[in-house]
Amino acid sequence: MAVPKRRTSKSKKNMRRTHKKHDAPQFTVCPECGEAKMPHRVCPSCGMYKGKQVIEEED
Repeated sequence: MAVPKRRTSKSKKNMRRTHKKHDAPQFTVCPECGEAKMPHRVCPSCGMYKGKQVIEEED
């Protein structure tokens, strides 16, 4: 079994991890109410998804 001869330095470790970043969540505009929402999800303000009322609005 291969065993590292030397400890990996902080610099080398961080250089290897430079590509492991999280992107900020993307938002789209709801075509019904115009509010910002996550793509492929029900709009939290109006409850519409793909032109259909999925969640009833609370009055």
